[in-house]
Amino acid sequence: MARVCQVTGKKTRRGKSYTTRGIAKKKKGIGLNITGSVKRRFLPNLVKKRFWFSEENRFITLKLATSAMRTIDRRGLAAIIRELRAKGQKI
Repeated sequence: MARVCQVTGKKTRRGKSYTTRGIAKKKKGIGLNITGSVKRRFLPNLVKKRFWFSEENRFITLKLATSAMRTIDRRGLAAIIRELRAKGQKI
């Protein structure tokens, strides 16, 4: 299963990590210079979470970002499940 949140769609993003060298101008140096850049990945904060779905009287396991848990609290689990099923996800 991919690193994708089922609710928000957050997924792994690409970026760079920079290496700096030198003495800052504040400290009477000539400034910081970037001496290297390396590709890296920004991973979403994903967790597998079980929710009690009272309408079907069972537990539902979702793979979601921790920010999506706040969305579920605000909008309600039933509304989220309805949307996911409308998109065609099997739950």
